[in-house]
Amino acid sequence: MVRRGLVAWLPRMVLLLVVLCCMVSVLYMLACTPRGENQQLSFPRVNSPTGKEEYQAILQEREEHHWDYINSLKRQIAELKDELQQRSEQLKNIQGHNTDSMGVVGIDQGNAEKPQKALLQYFHSQMDRAEIHTGVKLPNEYAAIPFESFTLQKVYQLEMGLTRHPEEKPARKDKRDELTEAIELGLETLNSPASSSGPNHRTYSSSDFIEGIHRTERDKGTLYELTFKGDKGYEFKRIVLFRPFGPIMKIKNENLNMAHTLINVIVPLAKRASKFRQFMENFREMGIQQDRRIHLTVVYFGKDQMSEVKGILENTSRSANFKNYTFIQLNEEFSRGKGLDVGARFWKGSNVVLFFCDVDIYFTAEFLNTCRLNTQPGKKVFYPVLFSQYNPGLIYGHHNSIPPIEQQLVIRKDTGFWRDFGFGMTCQYRSDYINIGGFDLDIKGWGGEDVHLYRKYLHSNLMVIRTPVRGLFHLWHEKHCLDELTPEQYKMCIQSKAMNEASHGQLGMLVFRREIEAHRRKQKTINKKT
Repeated sequence: MVRRGLVAWLPRMVLLLVVLCCMVSVLYMLACTPRGENQQLSFPRVNSPTGKEEYQAILQEREEHHWDYINSLKRQIAELKDELQQRSEQLKNIQGHNTDSMGVVGIDQGNAEKPQKALLQYFHSQMDRAEIHTGVKLPNEYAAIPFESFTLQKVYQLEMGLTRHPEEKPARKDKRDELTEAIELGLETLNSPASSSGPNHRTYSSSDFIEGIHRTERDKGTLYELTFKGDKGYEFKRIVLFRPFGPIMKIKNENLNMAHTLINVIVPLAKRASKFRQFMENFREMGIQQDRRIHLTVVYFGKDQMSEVKGILENTSRSANFKNYTFIQLNEEFSRGKGLDVGARFWKGSNVVLFFCDVDIYFTAEFLNTCRLNTQPGKKVFYPVLFSQYNPGLIYGHHNSIPPIEQQLVIRKDTGFWRDFGFGMTCQYRSDYINIGGFDLDIKGWGGEDVHLYRKYLHSNLMVIRTPVRGLFHLWHEKHCLDELTPEQYKMCIQSKAMNEASHGQLGMLVFRREIEAHRRKQKTINKKT
């Protein structure tokens, strides 16, 4: 009887266990179903919409939740901006009462609250670590951070790529706002009561701004150097600002007088008389007629074409009444480093700015002032990045349509590129060149000597100012690849030649010119039939 009872109850117990397992599973699924703050279960109810309507309702509910989250973030950002603005105003008030005669911000140890003092101390520690007052020793040229230069309308930058341009006009909004803020603070500094002492003081405006440079050190902040017109053509105002990832801080307010700052332009040369004639036309207009504070030293190697070169120099001297030149002749194999070194050491006058230049370089009078403003004995050397011209025959299509040199010198992506791999054109005081040890005279011919000198300056305590400049151009000249080169060297020479011939898009048009012509012929045929 007992066995029969167990057999009869066993199916019922199994069924009961199955029902219990199902209920537990359903409860577990309900408990683990994710839900938002006000979100309902995703299981449809008896009276809920189904299919497309249910899907749209879920999407709308999630979208509303998403916008609530965005609005919450916006409120937090607005609160943070308000707090940052309040801190900025507090710091400006402190800075206004603690700026010394040189324009360096001080810390008010007595009146500032502890949080404000701690913040100011942090900003000053960032400023002390940054390369502002003295140079920082760098291991190589890859560690150097270049500046960007800018005017009111344009920003000149090195990060080109295929979609970037050597200049931005106008700059993108975030950069434009940043630079505008710096310029406005510079004008506010110039027009402040502390700077306006004197009966002949004038009010400065944005039209007085000449140019500026800026760069960001990722772990320190952004440095700005702004140059404004002075009362006379050779006088300038320089404002130095620093943004230590916080409010901009005023560092310096300088008056610069360049009336007696002479530049000695040193040009090493061998043959190339026609290029020298073109160079002297530019030198006469920009250096002699406009700048007038300039000396020219030509170091000539060999005797081939020497009389022609010397005659060009003497004719310019007579016609322009220009006596500030030196001609040095060396009977040896050409060496650019040797020529520049001889020219620098030959100078017997007082300390002078040396501008190492090549015969295929075009410069403006504005660049000569930029050269002066970015050099300081024992403090700064200037390594401008010049704009290298593409082949005018390819740019303008036909030799008969090539405009004069002055009209070709336009900074655009299709006319040239920043020669950021070149370090040959440089400005430094003669004393710094002598103290650093000058060029490596064991290097013969072209190339190598410029990088060697650049590294010397990077390893020193001098500040190296490297930035693209709008008034210095490398004129295009044909590059010859010699038959004596090995196949690998010849290939590298051709690659270098291609870089200097035209832009990526222009070279592409040359490669596909047959396809383009074929397409034109087909279109003409189709048009005739129709």
